[in-house]
Amino acid sequence: MNSPTSRTRLSPGHRLRESMTNSALIPFIGVYDVFSATLAGRHFDSLFVSGFGFAASHYGLPDMGFITWTDIVAYVQRLRTVLPFHNLLVDIDDGYCDPEVACHVVSVLEAAGASGVVLEDQKRPRRCGHFEGKQIMDLDEYLAKLRAVLATRRDMVVIARTDASDLEDIARRVEAFSAAGADAVLVDGLTSLDVVRALSQRVDRPFCFNQIAGGKSPVCTQSELKDAGVSLVIYSTPCLFAAQAAIDEAMADLKARDGTLAGSRIGVKDCTLLLAENQARRDTRN
Repeated sequence: MNSPTSRTRLSPGHRLRESMTNSALIPFIGVYDVFSATLAGRHFDSLFVSGFGFAASHYGLPDMGFITWTDIVAYVQRLRTVLPFHNLLVDIDDGYCDPEVACHVVSVLEAAGASGVVLEDQKRPRRCGHFEGKQIMDLDEYLAKLRAVLATRRDMVVIARTDASDLEDIARRVEAFSAAGADAVLVDGLTSLDVVRALSQRVDRPFCFNQIAGGKSPVCTQSELKDAGVSLVIYSTPCLFAAQAAIDEAMADLKARDGTLAGSRIGVKDCTLLLAENQARRDTRN
């Protein structure tokens, strides 16, 4: 990795492009708040600002289109303050409705320090990509929005995502996304690694794969994904699901121990040390 001094000279988009050029495969770890991003950022250089995770954390609701673009921008600003050099890939759903809004959101996110965005072709009300009942935009409608976003961004990476389920339609869409100039393509909810391999060979852009525990897609190693032509892999929700299990277990343990904290694995000093690292990074940057 480049030194902090040299990295500050590059925009977040350029840093992500540099990572894409120099890495055979980049894992993006899905985070749901700044605290989870701090922990994930200790282990990985690239983070995914997950819509599923943010909807759960910020609203306590399913990922069905409740997220507002202003909330996502504020979230990215907070992330960038304490994680100045990580790659931040942001889920922006369909760009929050019309092309004009999508372009504005991309412009503001780029100014806030986002490295890239994922723009999908689902209609609203949207659903998690691994659930049934998704409605898909007309291809021409989506391409108009994608081209407008591509013309608006400066250095930011734009990943074009389709949630289509018909293989013929999927192939037509990813080829069109590539021809339109998307920096990478993503097909969500694929159920076969053979299909991933076939699709990745049809485009001259990096192919992105989304892994979510309990989802439609097969559980794959990174070696298997690389062999199938994948160069970007998103792990959408590992932090959120780990937190759900850990918090539930901790609350049950607190009840079982008659309210004592003797079984706690983390104490106030451990947590404060983690937060102090964030404060130091923020102060150094300022």
